[in-house]
Amino acid sequence: MQMAASKPFYRSRGWLPAFSVVLGLLMLGAFWIGGDVGSGFAALGVMVAVGALFLFGGRSETLRGLGGPGRDEHWAMIDIHATALAGMVLIAAIIGAFLVEIASGGDGSPYGQFAAVGGIAYILFVAILRARS
Repeated sequence: MQMAASKPFYRSRGWLPAFSVVLGLLMLGAFWIGGDVGSGFAALGVMVAVGALFLFGGRSETLRGLGGPGRDEHWAMIDIHATALAGMVLIAAIIGAFLVEIASGGDGSPYGQFAAVGGIAYILFVAILRARS
């Protein structure tokens, strides 16, 4: 008798809702430590709403693709391209913020640090992925 392989939790319907609530609780904790409990509860509320959207989102293929359980090779390719495009937008925003900070007479922190981490990570992952291919 062969047992069916169970899928990992991060591919289950409950993964993204649970992650959203945990992230909301972390945000609440951070705001609480910072002395702004009201904003912390607002952030938690938003994250619980996001989790509920994914949990009760019905038959939306987009929500299933974003949330994990409806993924296949097509969604994996969409995810890779969306991640790359979002990364490019984020890199452009960080470089822009760095330049504005420098032009305003600042030292560029923390934008220069984020740009350095991103650039080093990119070079490192290109080297790793090249070595594996």
